Amino acid sequence: MTLKEQDTFLDTDQDKLEEKCGILGIYLNKKDRNDEFNAAKLAYYGLYSLQHRGQESAGISVSNGERIETHKAMGLVADVFTAQKLEEMAGQIAVGHVLYSTSGAAHIENAQPFVTHFKLGGIAVAHNGALTNYEQLKEFLEETGSTFTSTSDTEVINKLIGKSYKKGLERALTDTIQMIKGSFALAVMTESSLIGARDPNGIRPLCLGKLEGGWMLASESCAIDAVGGTFVRDIQPGEIVIINEDGVLSFEFGERTAKRTCIFEYVYFARPDSIMDGISIQDARMKMGAVLARESGVPADVVIGVPDSGLGAAMGYSVEAGIPYAMGIVKNKYIGRTFIAPTQAERENLVFVKLNAMQSDVKGKRVVVIDDSIVRGTTCRRLIQILRRAGAKEVHFRVSSPPVKYPCYFGIDTPSRADLISAEHSTEEVCKAIGADSLAFISLDGMFEAMKELNPKTYGYCKGCFDGEYPVPVPGELNGRSCCS
Repeated sequence: MTLKEQDTFLDTDQDKLEEKCGILGIYLNKKDRNDEFNAAKLAYYGLYSLQHRGQESAGISVSNGERIETHKAMGLVADVFTAQKLEEMAGQIAVGHVLYSTSGAAHIENAQPFVTHFKLGGIAVAHNGALTNYEQLKEFLEETGSTFTSTSDTEVINKLIGKSYKKGLERALTDTIQMIKGSFALAVMTESSLIGARDPNGIRPLCLGKLEGGWMLASESCAIDAVGGTFVRDIQPGEIVIINEDGVLSFEFGERTAKRTCIFEYVYFARPDSIMDGISIQDARMKMGAVLARESGVPADVVIGVPDSGLGAAMGYSVEAGIPYAMGIVKNKYIGRTFIAPTQAERENLVFVKLNAMQSDVKGKRVVVIDDSIVRGTTCRRLIQILRRAGAKEVHFRVSSPPVKYPCYFGIDTPSRADLISAEHSTEEVCKAIGADSLAFISLDGMFEAMKELNPKTYGYCKGCFDGEYPVPVPGELNGRSCCS
């Protein structure tokens, strides 16, 4: 694919890597239960704080000890749930989910949680991640009589748990987890228990929080903060926690492997106020920006960050380089993924509607622009045009992640390799295509240096999108499947 051909891709949100999902679970002790603040309401507020991880559907399942009730729909959390609906969903246990999917999978059938009822009870499953052996498992289940109503690999997890459910929940979960491959963070609910599990490599995040009169599981610690809880710890790779009236029971499944948390959680996906694996997300981004300044500093008058993902790295770059930081760019927060732009010309001008330059910050100045990544290159090219139109004398583009050259198979919506601008083009070619005066990416070693400075005990990270070295075998681009595809 030529750079000119690549330029036809212009949906501004498609020019970013997208996290697939956010999950949470709430457990309230019966004796401490407050009907004014039930599990469904807590799940609602928690999902609100995880909205950045998925904007296409939202869902909550709640148990009152006897039955599981579910409400889910396409749309944002605030659109899906009303005060009346939350009042109707009384219960002490809840699991919730927000979803981002590929365009072909944006259907209610793929909305989570997935609920299945058995003779011995029911389960609700919320899943963040991607099963690399989805096709094989689905074929196996269909051959043994299972039918499917979605294209989500979360349904496979439900079916597998159901196969072993009569053995008991702990055994059913263990059997299921030993069969699935890839990445997963799970929040599973029965009528009386809440269960969390994280894949053996810890690719997708999950943490535990303490509530007044209960416990909470969440993709990020910011969700625990949102409901007035206290962060306790991260769920460890290969760990299952079962929360019930007896407290929190923890055990490991399978062999312990090397920790490989997705590095893009720190670069872009997670909220800056979250803490993940003992590392402040904001601190990580500032450190990456500082390393970027040391590796590829350039004489300039002002440093700006692309909102919202590049702001932390821009602050770190500014401090390290001794160059003033300024807002520089204003984002129209009311332009979403569903913005109507029917013609190609309108799509190409969408970024001008979404972003605008602060002329007072950039006119007549040498500007360093910091962003988290370059995927197709279309948004940054338009952004550079905006800055030059506002009078920027020079525009130097710096990126706080290495060039993205390979797809992700573990829960991130990555274009095929042919659509990744850095996969087939040099940094110099990309620089020319986006119209920058200079372009530089943080090195892979530099990124890890930044993370090591913050937590020397960290085990490691999944970096397959940069170098093609994945923590578990992958099936190939055509067969890649996520919980939301």
